[in-house]
Amino acid sequence: MRPTVLIIDDDPTFCLMLKSFLTKKDFATETAFSGAEALNQVRKQDFDVVLSDFRLPDTDGLELLENIREIKPGTPVIIMTSYADIRIAVKAMKIGAYEYVTKPVNPDEILLIVRNALNREKEKEAMPAAIPASKPQQQSGNKKNPPKNGFEYVEGNSVVAKRIMEYIDVVAPTNLSVIIHGESGTGKEYVAKMIHQKSNRSHKPFVSIDCGALSKELAASELFGHIKGSFTGAIVDKTGQFVFAEGGTLFLDEIGNLTYEIQVQLLRAIQERRIRKIGSNQDVEVDVRIIVATNEDLQDAVKKGNFREDLYHRLNEFKIIVPSLRDREDDINIFAEHFLQLANAELNKDVVNFDDEVKAIFRRYSWPGNLRELRNVVRRAVLLTSGEYVRKETLPHEIVFEKREDVSNNQSVRTENKMQADQPLDLKSLAEKTERELIINTLIKVNYNKSKAAALLKIDRKTLYNKMKLYKILTDDES
Repeated sequence: MRPTVLIIDDDPTFCLMLKSFLTKKDFATETAFSGAEALNQVRKQDFDVVLSDFRLPDTDGLELLENIREIKPGTPVIIMTSYADIRIAVKAMKIGAYEYVTKPVNPDEILLIVRNALNREKEKEAMPAAIPASKPQQQSGNKKNPPKNGFEYVEGNSVVAKRIMEYIDVVAPTNLSVIIHGESGTGKEYVAKMIHQKSNRSHKPFVSIDCGALSKELAASELFGHIKGSFTGAIVDKTGQFVFAEGGTLFLDEIGNLTYEIQVQLLRAIQERRIRKIGSNQDVEVDVRIIVATNEDLQDAVKKGNFREDLYHRLNEFKIIVPSLRDREDDINIFAEHFLQLANAELNKDVVNFDDEVKAIFRRYSWPGNLRELRNVVRRAVLLTSGEYVRKETLPHEIVFEKREDVSNNQSVRTENKMQADQPLDLKSLAEKTERELIINTLIKVNYNKSKAAALLKIDRKTLYNKMKLYKILTDDES
């Protein structure tokens, strides 16, 4: 049976062109010229993939994406957008879009992304979201054996990159819950995987859940499971992801998207190490380490009443801030060369490297979509390259001629990330809001030797004990 694709665009000529191309590639295709027409088709028919323009006459890509997720939660949606809308495309990824592609589109690039989306859905059906633990892959130039994911975490040479690796090494052997904070596309999930791979749980599953892609109705079922007949549509028993992650790590991406009610249930599961399926009256014990990621300020969400304060403090036993790509200028070419290897293997190409002009452009560009955008740009450039080196002509015009004023608002973010990279282990020099995190980090570093921790923090043992009591920090011998 041929895969089905819905193409949504108000340009009939473009729709016809894309429909003809995908039909020749053995896809069954339908078209819609407005958001309303598209939603009617989604209600009537199951599509394997949806391709939608961001700008439509009666709606935009974000609203349409939300509506499609409510009607058919599991359908991958690919957003087509111009580079002028790149920041909005990143928002679309946050709320559940599978991928975005920039216009003018390259048909081969569209084909590649559609096939990747179909392969991902097949993998999810074969093993529901549970990713088996594996050893970290060595970076290699062998294009026949690339990592299977879109991009894996690659250690850089910048100061902030080395600080992240230090944090990973420190927290991985513990069972502390971790919050990973960073913009969309910075590789937060791969930091989580590194923590898992370096932990004592590495031989157990790493289970990843995108909370932004979960509908309000299905979030509890996805996390905790349900029994047959517990609600409309529950036609079979379902095992929740907590159970799939037993003994391993459960990674909750975009944790801030969970509803307040689900937050209550999650807090109970973490504190009591027990879960209960929807419709059941029996608890099940679970042993799972929790790592969460977010691109929003959870402390601000707590103040606004959108995120439970008790859950925040339970999760915030250790925090890692992943900087944006524009704040890692020394690492950009390292990531670009890694993505070049992936693209060579994916597209069966033999591109050797980037010429010097392209490398300079990469370092100059602001990368609002971070690593995800860099990966897409490199893949597109490799696709269009006929020689051994990627040249400027294969890059989108907006990257080559970016207006510098567009990135002026990023200065505060750069300053914050630089402050974290240069931050000394001196308790008196830190703001109160980071004090608890610093104490925990220091205790871990000295293997919970309180005398050494107090010395590093430049306080006496009594003050350290008082602050540990204030922040409810328990060591192994006190828990």
